Amino acid sequence: MAFIKIAAVVSALLALAAASTPSHGVSPKNGKPLPDLYYATIDDLQWGMADGTFSSVDLVNAYLGRIAETNPLLHAVIETNPDAVSIAASLDAERANGTVRGPLHGIPIIVKDNVGTFDKMNTTAGSFSLLGATLPRDATIAAKLKAAGAIIIGKANLSQWANYRSTNSTNGWTSRGGQTSSAYYPLLDPSGSSSGPGVCSSIGLAAAAIGTETSGSIISPSSRNSLTGIKPSVGLTSRYNIVPISQTQDTPGPMTRTMKDAAYILSVIAGVDSYDNYTSAIPFTTTPDYVAACTPGGLKGAKIGIPRNAISVSATNGPEIAAFNASIEVLKSLGAIITDPANFPDLAGYKNFSGAGYATDPVVGADFVADIANYFNGLTYNPNNIHDINALINFTMNYPAEDYPDRNVATWQQDANLTIKIGDAAYFQALELQYYYGSNATILGALEQNGLDALIIPSSQAPGYASIAGYPIISVPLGYYPPTTNVTWNSRNTLVSTAPNVPFGLSFYSRRFDEETIVKFACAFEAATNHRDESLPYLRPNVQLITVM
Repeated sequence: MAFIKIAAVVSALLALAAASTPSHGVSPKNGKPLPDLYYATIDDLQWGMADGTFSSVDLVNAYLGRIAETNPLLHAVIETNPDAVSIAASLDAERANGTVRGPLHGIPIIVKDNVGTFDKMNTTAGSFSLLGATLPRDATIAAKLKAAGAIIIGKANLSQWANYRSTNSTNGWTSRGGQTSSAYYPLLDPSGSSSGPGVCSSIGLAAAAIGTETSGSIISPSSRNSLTGIKPSVGLTSRYNIVPISQTQDTPGPMTRTMKDAAYILSVIAGVDSYDNYTSAIPFTTTPDYVAACTPGGLKGAKIGIPRNAISVSATNGPEIAAFNASIEVLKSLGAIITDPANFPDLAGYKNFSGAGYATDPVVGADFVADIANYFNGLTYNPNNIHDINALINFTMNYPAEDYPDRNVATWQQDANLTIKIGDAAYFQALELQYYYGSNATILGALEQNGLDALIIPSSQAPGYASIAGYPIISVPLGYYPPTTNVTWNSRNTLVSTAPNVPFGLSFYSRRFDEETIVKFACAFEAATNHRDESLPYLRPNVQLITVM
């Protein structure tokens, strides 16, 4: 009897949650409202499938339709999964037989085209050098998503090689996928390198997306596309069979329309992996329940600092700074205890450190030389017989579609000429400096010296400080540039750099592997502000569930 009562309460709460999401049409299966896929959360989709309002097959067909409708303009997706519908049908059959694997059962997700999948899709980092290559197995995070019942419906476009090839390319361009643009203003720079995942998630081309970050590649496009983005601590989520840049900095994470959806995905993909020894540093044996951290009152008593000396004010970022300062008052009203300033103790040292930016970081360069060779040599089929960085440079310079020399290979050429190698004394000396300037000199120093739980900073300024020592960041929507904003273009005159309606975000820092704390804080801030819904993209797909039902 108690179980029946609890089940009834849960069902009622799910129904209430679904009712609060804008609907679009009525199900021909049971006459109930269908969620608008621009707004729909994972909970909304689970409720609809559990109730028989629609199926996972319906969801896959609707999302594929939305991709087909928008991709000629936005170029957010490189390819879709030819088996997505059949996978959805098998998951629908499991549900009909009483088996539901968890909150991701039957949920369509898109992943960046550097996340390896062992299926009929390619994994290319946007380059023809990897077209047709095969892997021995899924990337660990892809395997975890599939085991949890998620359907990987496609590969999202990106900044080619996760923005680690050229000094003169553009965010969101690849030779395979073309030029991605954001849906918030025509031809808007989507940021990168997880450009496609950002656009896909922002307008509902999938229920959620997976990006990867070395320095900024989840946080920047999440902020730019009015999303929640979680850049996990390096080592919390496995990088195995993800096309690499740097073993010391790479980390995959979710890009979603709500914090709770990001928490669902992080709970699935986090954890120890024997294929990635960095995950052995995880300090807990049981992965935290990040979804449970999304509770009302999460900011009450939170000790949060503002690293004022790390926040730059310019002639163009006034709206972001004004919104950031306003957010501090919101945090206080929600019970947070603010320390302002809580400055980085050795910011001058950080700024003088040559490894602070990964384009000049010898550790990242040495990592790439070794890691990319290991990736190519781990392929079960290597169509262009590439085995090291020099062969990759040669292919890229001589394959016309790779757009060389208009887009150079200067980053790789610099790395190929490095004398520092993984494992030598110079490498470890540089790595030790990197860890100091990314922790005690900056984030950890400010947290410890002021007795804080977290720090906040505008998302546009968050990534670099957290990248070099592997610290986590969560970005949530904070606002949009006003209608009076001047429109400016990039140096190629191909993408809009600034414009009205461009989103921006607020970022939370915590200690390494303390994502649970900042999930709690970010969830509470999101619930109180709902900044994402203050504006809309100029382009939203017309295809909805009713279209395919």
